[in-house]
Amino acid sequence: MKFSVDWLVFYVMEPDQGEQGAKQIRLTKALSHEEYQDSELKVFLDSEFAKIAKRKVEANPKSEGSPTKLGQFVVAEGHGVETNPNYVLLHKLLAAEEKNKAKEVGQEILQMYLRTAQVRSGVLILVKAKLERFDDHFLFLLKCDFEQKTAVITDERTLISNVQMAINAKNMKAILYPHLIEPGMVDWYQVKIHQFSHARYFEEFLKFIEYPQTVTDIVSQEVVSLARQHIEIMYPEPEHAEVRMREEEAIELMAASPKRELAERWEHETVMEAMHIITDRQPEVEMRFKLDYMQVKALLADYGTKVHIAKANDRYLILLEGESLQFERGISPIEFLKPRSLKEIVQEIERRSMDAPQANHNDDDLPPW
Repeated sequence: MKFSVDWLVFYVMEPDQGEQGAKQIRLTKALSHEEYQDSELKVFLDSEFAKIAKRKVEANPKSEGSPTKLGQFVVAEGHGVETNPNYVLLHKLLAAEEKNKAKEVGQEILQMYLRTAQVRSGVLILVKAKLERFDDHFLFLLKCDFEQKTAVITDERTLISNVQMAINAKNMKAILYPHLIEPGMVDWYQVKIHQFSHARYFEEFLKFIEYPQTVTDIVSQEVVSLARQHIEIMYPEPEHAEVRMREEEAIELMAASPKRELAERWEHETVMEAMHIITDRQPEVEMRFKLDYMQVKALLADYGTKVHIAKANDRYLILLEGESLQFERGISPIEFLKPRSLKEIVQEIERRSMDAPQANHNDDDLPPW
């Protein structure tokens, strides 16, 4: 996959000494196709275009912090996408045939970007490029933040030289429009965005693009919906209205809480039924929980077949089922174990739990002297 650059506009942004947090434009440069071919930017960027285009993206990211997302233009009901200001601006930029027109339209993008909260100093690059062997043209909006305390090796006398404004492509933020599904197939209603930064300013400066729900949010909503249906079945009578309300409030509080204890509300069969409803739509949904300080990570679909939760004498038991057991680097004596039967382990847990109260009872019966 190779792209041929039509034009490129390059902006250098630095802190404005007169206003805290504000940025000033130190340098603006526009390059034509021919000028780009002879510039150092060609070496810096050519391989990045293919990386950005090939980067995988999910229709629904696994979490809010997923670095790559698909955005969609926000459209009011009854109106077309051409009423979306971001769509109009991106198409105006795509329509620019030569560098001076691109530089003129690019100023609108730049000013929108500079008004974004927490925007950082660095280099903003706007590129129009054509995918070779196809007719489609694409916009790349690229941002490189300045590197701190950067040095380059010079010669054997000075050894290194400090660089004031260094950039690299490693943590480059990128927007690609339109979304390239595969060569020859594009989606004009979607924008692909990539950023590693925890600050979401690069995602947010195009204000009329929305991003899909995460898988976590979708699953949470599905669980709440299933829980409400279960409550309706459990408490169908009108006189149970108050109980239903309390149960629904409890479910909503659980869904909103970042950490939750095992609620012990549903039977295993009910949980299995709900799990199958969710995993039929989202087969790769993960399940994570902690037993005291021990962490367990698996697929939700593993519950009931490879991951089992039980209880013995008020203590939780997690049984992980599999065909092989592998250890990471650093040998331990456990690797030589001949496993006991499950029955033996459960009996030991029950015996240990029963012995503990007996020991306390004997201590209470000791004479005070």
